[in-house]
Amino acid sequence: MSKKIIYIALTMLSVFILGGCATTQPSSRENLCHIFEEKRDWYDAAKDMRDKWGVPIHVPMAMMYQESSFRHDALPPRDYVFFGLIPWGRVSSAYGYAQAKTMTWDDYKRETNSRFADRDDFDDAIDFMGWFISKTHTINRISKWDAGAQYLNYHEGWGGYKRKTYRQKQWLVKVAQKVDARSKRYAAQLKTCEDELNKGWFMRLFT
Repeated sequence: MSKKIIYIALTMLSVFILGGCATTQPSSRENLCHIFEEKRDWYDAAKDMRDKWGVPIHVPMAMMYQESSFRHDALPPRDYVFFGLIPWGRVSSAYGYAQAKTMTWDDYKRETNSRFADRDDFDDAIDFMGWFISKTHTINRISKWDAGAQYLNYHEGWGGYKRKTYRQKQWLVKVAQKVDARSKRYAAQLKTCEDELNKGWFMRLFT
């Protein structure tokens, strides 16, 4: 067996091994290129989301960073009773990469015929965010590229955004501004590595 065949076989094996560790957080979350270089399957899922919903990759990725810091099993803070001493459930039903609430997730599964979608699966979570961002564009006429306003819709819901409930939450407005700024950084970063990311694994062996 030639050395090149052995090298290719070992490379394919490493891809499968890394795929089995897909629930770990990216080691570098501040740079979108580093995220996708470490987790190539995430880039493939993000591209599928973009092609399906017309949503630029950097927008949901910036929102996901804010929501879960890319933890597959992220949960909202606990609720406390009896003078804040005894934990009693969670403040909401949000869960997973996208911090999707149960009712909204159920709506997504029904509308997209995704019966077996899981909130702790990145592919499903990024598709959910693409669906939500696309619906926000339809319902409230918010650009799919406007990460700040999209995040306000994501947090407050479509009705809450229409009622401008975020105006009473200056902390939330500041968070939305952070999401928007991160989205712009992610977009600039992605431009520098997208050509390389678009190469198949076989082509990457010889470049």
